Amino acid sequence: MRLKSLLGLLPLLLIFPAASALAEAYPSTYSPLPSTATLITHATILTGTGERLDDANLLMSDGKISFVGEGQVPDGVTTIDASGRWVTPGLIDVHTHLGVYASPGVKAHSDGNEMTNPATPNVWAEHSVWPQDPGFSRALAGGITSMQVLPGSGNLIGGRGVTLKNVYSNSYQGMKFPGAPHGMKMACGENPKRVYGERKQLPSTRMGNMAAYRAQWISAQKYIDDWAAYDKKVAEGKDDAKTPKRDLKLETLAAVLKGEILVHMHCYRADEMMTILDMAEEFGYKVTAFHHGVEAYKIADKLAENNVCGALWADWWGFKMEAYDGIQENIAIVDRPEGSCAIVHSDSSEGIQRLNQEAAKAMTRGNLAGMDIPPERAIGWITSNAAKALGVAGQTGSLEAGKMADVVIWNSNPFSVYAKAGQVFIDGALVYDRDNPDLQPVSDFELGQLQGQNMEARK
Repeated sequence: MRLKSLLGLLPLLLIFPAASALAEAYPSTYSPLPSTATLITHATILTGTGERLDDANLLMSDGKISFVGEGQVPDGVTTIDASGRWVTPGLIDVHTHLGVYASPGVKAHSDGNEMTNPATPNVWAEHSVWPQDPGFSRALAGGITSMQVLPGSGNLIGGRGVTLKNVYSNSYQGMKFPGAPHGMKMACGENPKRVYGERKQLPSTRMGNMAAYRAQWISAQKYIDDWAAYDKKVAEGKDDAKTPKRDLKLETLAAVLKGEILVHMHCYRADEMMTILDMAEEFGYKVTAFHHGVEAYKIADKLAENNVCGALWADWWGFKMEAYDGIQENIAIVDRPEGSCAIVHSDSSEGIQRLNQEAAKAMTRGNLAGMDIPPERAIGWITSNAAKALGVAGQTGSLEAGKMADVVIWNSNPFSVYAKAGQVFIDGALVYDRDNPDLQPVSDFELGQLQGQNMEARK
């Protein structure tokens, strides 16, 4: 993405200084754009924590939220009168393929599924991300400030996902959310058994799916044990300590078993989600979120009991047999139990542009069913709950003092079909303004196409 009027203000590509990032391969080089202290006044604010504040103020300073509601205002701030407008945290989409299935949708841009083996935990989606994908700027215009980019679902284990800040960069590392844990994409059901069944190899059935998962976890457990035995011998000063061979597949799976990588599981049917929860218990890991889950409403209590998020569509269903038994009240029902974590996701380069409307559809169906879901609760489906599933809730996802100033000013109630994101701030920097063409990002790729069109029009 290119911020046309801010080329001189692009951040230096500095390595994020946290020790965890420095120890990580391919660390984030993200650095926030310069920002000025900004006071938003007289807005209706949905904090993402379940609160709604009317005629309230919000101050951003040094890239962080300084206060929400009332507080001390320093001299020299930029003031935005948001009377009649609404303010929310920046929206977060936990399931996208932007950059790995980039626009335009041609074969050369199909980099999201490494379907050469049913288990490819060794691949990382970030190594396929094309930062010039025009989809990033379209998502920004819809209020998306952060997102998780995942591999596709052709494999049982598709590889690592990456969480990005929705900013301009020449590299994916310049977009990489600092300190965010990796996710790992897994898939159950029809996709992997269809892909590999057609090749007459394991898995070709759902029982084959389970057998293949379990074999991978057994190998990962042995990998952990081998390294532990080696470390023990080294600590004891034994001469026969032999370094185990590094294995990128098992390295990722071992990190999952240790709780260092979060599991994001593509799964539709209630019975299969229950089986996956049993498998997680067998091998001692945790499922962070089930994605798609059109039958999640059948096991909403179990998801809450196991602290598993449901990252769901508002109304996609019926496009294959395992997606047949969907209902439009799915998200609202998953949201009901104590300790629940309902999320609206897109899995679509178009749907991500209207994530607020997808949440509005789910809220409306819940209210029609008598569940009484107000905007201040539903906004969590695309902000704070999403941040929780990505392991970044301590940094973003809600408007609280000290958190990243990822903020959207809407022209009206964001759950209205007429709502549009007017201004979008990321770490306190104004990166999108609907009324200012100079703050409407255009990718390098797209900029070249537009220049060509203009030249053709002048002939």
